[in-house]
Amino acid sequence: MSVQAPRHVILNVNVLDFGVSAAAFEYSGLPARSVTSADYYAGIGRIAERGKLDAFFLADSPALPHDPRGRGARALEPSLILAAVADATRHLGVIGTLSTTYNDPVELAERMLTLDHLSGGRAAWNAVTTYSPAVSPNFGLHDNPERELRYRRANEFVDVVLGLWQGAISGTPLAHHGEFFKVEGRLGLGASPQGHPLLVQAGGSPQGRQLAGRTANAVFAAELDLDAAIEHYEQVKADAVAAGRRREDVAILPGLITIIGSTKEEAYAREARLSELAGGRHEVAALSGRLGFDLSELGYDERIPAHAYAELADPQQFKASLGFRESIVRVLRKRAYTVRELVAEFGHSTHKRFVGTPEEIADFIETWFRAGAADGFNLMPDVFPDGLGVFVDEVVPLLRARGLFRHEYAEDTLRQRWGVHLAESIPA
Repeated sequence: MSVQAPRHVILNVNVLDFGVSAAAFEYSGLPARSVTSADYYAGIGRIAERGKLDAFFLADSPALPHDPRGRGARALEPSLILAAVADATRHLGVIGTLSTTYNDPVELAERMLTLDHLSGGRAAWNAVTTYSPAVSPNFGLHDNPERELRYRRANEFVDVVLGLWQGAISGTPLAHHGEFFKVEGRLGLGASPQGHPLLVQAGGSPQGRQLAGRTANAVFAAELDLDAAIEHYEQVKADAVAAGRRREDVAILPGLITIIGSTKEEAYAREARLSELAGGRHEVAALSGRLGFDLSELGYDERIPAHAYAELADPQQFKASLGFRESIVRVLRKRAYTVRELVAEFGHSTHKRFVGTPEEIADFIETWFRAGAADGFNLMPDVFPDGLGVFVDEVVPLLRARGLFRHEYAEDTLRQRWGVHLAESIPA
């Protein structure tokens, strides 16, 4: 199955409950139980489809990963939300995050292939390993497996899932005997309208990049400056070529937090109001975990010392995301930050944050796209639903005018939309 590669910016929306801001719930004015309603997510999906966005993206964690007073925690299981979104839309892709550390590959392969059938070929699986320490006790473990072990399991897990999906197309049973899994047989389902779901990967560590280069159709990246983004882009593309794939077989999609105003002053006033409502709560602790250094030991206006972002003695023992830490460290090595400045810029999330007008955000997207830093973005609006609505109504038309984004959906499946070949085998 050969299709033309997309010529437009890929735009997904990453739906983090009320929004990425720690004060999104208060700012939205919505009832607290909104995020346990299928109608809430279906409504966001309709806004995304109105803007002809590529896909609706959901994170997941099978635990309560942080204090929900700081930011809403994922309330519903992602594949069920995505089924509701798929039913409420006709073209929008649906991408669900499910861990390779705490799932079974046969069950996951069946669940996601079912979603692909129900959506008419619009589904993708975001394969991740789990590093949150809150998760392991839910599964009767004292701690998560070490990073190297998690990625060995992840590589084999992905191979089993892809093998089962390819067997759904060919009718050939899978015979897999590996370190972690022994699978003999095939799924009850046949091929979906796009063959099988696409594969997305979100790890920023060297192991994550290698897995992405070998198997992923898209990568959810976390890059904070243009030079680092270009470097990561080329690394993953090179890994894909080394695995016998084409550069265009894997799309690089950094996260992009958007805070939009009609004027720059309006945008910064919105940011200030969100910061005021959040009150700085829980952000220092969250950043300390991502950096691997206790920032609470410093004064709020004290500069972060160099040893806080030095090279790790043993990266394999680092408990949090190496990709997120690497992104923050790159920024800290370029200029000295105070704790207050770091919280202001990265307290929401360790993704690129842009505060500005629709024109300025369109400029930013075009710059990164044309510079070879990104094939598109996973949008992370500050607050739902209006943060997404203003992007759809005011930024998307600007991208269309520049020839960077579609006016209408032209393809039936997510695979066709992203120009992804249906692989005949799993890259070694």
